[in-house]
Order: sequence, then structure tokens, then C-alpha cells
Amino acid sequence: MLHKIHLEHILFLDIETVPEHASYDELDADEKELWEQKTTYQRKDDFTAEEFYDRAGIWAEFGKIICISVGYFANKGDIRNFRTTSFHGEETQLLEEFRTLLETHFSRPHHLLCAHNGKEFDFPYIARRMIINGMTLPFKLNLFGKKPWEIPHLDTLELWKFGDYKHYTSLKLMTKVLGIPSPKDDIDGSQVRHVFYEENDIDRIIVYCEKDVIAVAQILLRLRNEALLVDDEVLHV
Repeated sequence: MLHKIHLEHILFLDIETVPEHASYDELDADEKELWEQKTTYQRKDDFTAEEFYDRAGIWAEFGKIICISVGYFANKGDIRNFRTTSFHGEETQLLEEFRTLLETHFSRPHHLLCAHNGKEFDFPYIARRMIINGMTLPFKLNLFGKKPWEIPHLDTLELWKFGDYKHYTSLKLMTKVLGIPSPKDDIDGSQVRHVFYEENDIDRIIVYCEKDVIAVAQILLRLRNEALLVDDEVLHV
């Protein structure tokens, strides 16, 4: 079935998120109470709500998107090209730019979005942040009333499960077992908050995010039993 999908019809993506505020102290009283309630199960007795706040980027209600990186195949005959680009900056601006991309170049029914664990994280997170920011959802993210087979999303984690719903495999582990260069050779997701708020180094985060996008594309190629991309085939635009 995967071989029937044209690679040029897939938009690969990854997002990087951080807590909406730099520190717990910036939350108002209501937000602090809601944060404590939201994270009670995850924290248990190991952390206070304040100590746990550095992980707030995981939840769309308490986090924000600082980068969306995308990649797509732009093949010319037998020559493969994989192009990556990133949207970053103020959240409403980057979401609007991403929405414009979905509504122009990737708006057709056969176009698909692909991410690793995208159905559990990236796709719903983007949709929630768009709604929070008062934006209209693009067709590719508006799932209301759609049947499962009508949802234009691919998830490399789901593909790797092969029907085993309890199985989780990280992007780092999948790249390792499939012989794909690791995208985690500099930072990982747990360090993004520090790099963003403490080091103010968005360029480093963009590089990391684009490496994840390339890794997702590589995984799909391996699942299709096709040759991996080489450096000369990857273009950053």
C-alpha cells in the first residue's frame, strides 16, 4: 500500500514546542492551579507543580510552538531531491505561514501529512494551538466528521506498530535499528526549552527540527524498501 503513494504527495513535518512562559512564576493564579491539576498524575509525588513546569511544552494548553519544519520530495525524473524549510518566530505568524502552505501547495485530496507520532502529538498540537490563537483550521487538520480512512495523515510510529497498539518506539530508536543517521546528534527534545529560553538559539533548534523531518522521510523510505537519501539529495531552502 505504501508503494502506491507518490512521495511527492507527502509533506513531512516536525514541530518543536516549549512552555508558553519562560518560568512558572509568570503564570497567574488560575493557570498555576490548572497546571497543578493537569499534571497531578504525571508528577505523582516526585515533583512539585513548579518543578515540573519545564515540561509544560508537551501540552498545547500550556505550551507553544516555536518551530515547524517541513520537507517534501521534488524529484526530477530519476533525480531525487528532498527539500526542507522551517517556519519560526512569533507563534501566530509561523502558524499562519504553515496554514498557507497547506492551503496552497498541499491542499489536494491526495496530499498527505507525515510525522513520527504525529497522530498523537504534532497534528493535534498544531490544531489546538491554531484554535487557541483564533485561527481557522486548514482542511488537512480539520478532522471533524471525517471517517478514519478519510484522514490525510501518515504516522511512521503507527506504521511501525503493525497493529500492535501498545508498542511505542522513539524516533531515535527507529533510526538506530533501521540504519539511519541519528537526528539526535546535538540536542534532543528535553533540551529545547533550555536552548530557546536560556541560550536564545533558535537557529540550533531549527537545525535539530529539520534533522527530525529528514529522519521521518528516511524511515518511510526504509518502510518502502527504498534507498536512503544521501546528503547531496537534501536541500535546505
